[in-house]
Amino acid sequence: MKSATDTPGVSSPPRLKRALGLWDLVFYGIIIIQPTAPMPLFGVVSHEAQGHVVTAILIAMVAMLFTAVSYGRMARAYPSAGSAFTYVGREIGPTFGFLTGWSMAMDYMLNPLLCTIWCSKAAGNIFPEIPYAGWAVFFAVFFTSLNLRGIQSSARTNRWLAIGMGVVIVVFLGSAARYLFGLAGLTASSFWQPFYDPATFSFSAVFTGTSIAALTYIGFDGISTLSEEVRNPRRNILLATVLTCLVTGILASIEVYVGQLVWPDFRTFPDIDTAYVHVAGRVGGNVLFQVVNFTLLVASIGSGSGAQLAAARLLYGMGRDNALPKRFFGVVEPKRRIPRNNVLFVGAIALTGAFLITFQMAAELLNFGAFIAFMGVNAAALWHYWLRAEEKKMRYLLPPLFGFVICFYIWLNLRWQAQVAGAVWLAVGVIYGAIKTRGFRRGLISFEVPTE
Repeated sequence: MKSATDTPGVSSPPRLKRALGLWDLVFYGIIIIQPTAPMPLFGVVSHEAQGHVVTAILIAMVAMLFTAVSYGRMARAYPSAGSAFTYVGREIGPTFGFLTGWSMAMDYMLNPLLCTIWCSKAAGNIFPEIPYAGWAVFFAVFFTSLNLRGIQSSARTNRWLAIGMGVVIVVFLGSAARYLFGLAGLTASSFWQPFYDPATFSFSAVFTGTSIAALTYIGFDGISTLSEEVRNPRRNILLATVLTCLVTGILASIEVYVGQLVWPDFRTFPDIDTAYVHVAGRVGGNVLFQVVNFTLLVASIGSGSGAQLAAARLLYGMGRDNALPKRFFGVVEPKRRIPRNNVLFVGAIALTGAFLITFQMAAELLNFGAFIAFMGVNAAALWHYWLRAEEKKMRYLLPPLFGFVICFYIWLNLRWQAQVAGAVWLAVGVIYGAIKTRGFRRGLISFEVPTE
């Protein structure tokens, strides 16, 4: 029997184009996380961990690597654009998958909004004659335009952004090395102190700092949303997810290690939120101060563009699977083969939200959705590879189990304001799901896993 696609005159709807290789994914993951990710967090983590930023970053890397393995394994089982939404829905149940996707939708849409707000304020520091509103419009439109160009253009943009930020980091590290070699009084214990300072070390303080340092890695899960645009996704998604976390952790550890050597007393930062910029100023003067400040702006531009790309593909996965209105969210534009409606929708959210929500609240709500997704994927991996498996293997038990427990601990430590606002968002999702299914009396989602 012939299928519809074999019948003359009948064509199947356009699908996403498989154009990405392993290193395209790694560059994308690094950009959406940002090679400079620990720099904005440096002062806050240093204060909370009492000077043990490196230790906090490394502990957080271990935690995120467990979750990265779960993401990679679930992408191998379900190479679909829906990411955690699909994994949880297929393994644990459509209702749980919908609520996970609903939480992720908040997370993913807030990331480009967060970057729009920060970039607008940072650019205003460079060109104060242009008002915040003008920059907000500019960056929201800019991020949207980049993603309307298509996936291969976005991959090339990511590559150049990663290279540019890498050059600045190398310049900073070189300046810092020259500064440190010129210091008098450095001893062998000085180089060990960033890892362990007996005068200030406290397990509770370090783990409090770790709960914040984990933000360095948020965004790696966006790699799995590109599963339908990757060559050999069953291999490359797992490798790229783990490699991205590992590269990010090593690079972040080096950055904060040098930062702590340059400025060992965490109590004396002129401004805790921009502490790393002041570290750059100490080793390179005003020129490096401005260069690092500009680099953080560029990093946020790359992150905002990448986050909008991931958000659009998450909404596409939910729309195609009928969790959101399929006629709008589940459509691929035939020429460039991208979910154009979703790109425009996320851009509109970023532009509107830039005038309605603060940077701090957006960041806290982002964490609420992100860690629900992380817990869901770890639970799905545990369910798929351990509970349902005929042969029980410890390598399929420990990573998702440890990942779930650690992510749950971090989620519990969110501020109560974020917990309340996130709970309201989840309640709206439950109401929407109940209406859509007439009181959950009919199927909520019809999952589709595409061929490779």
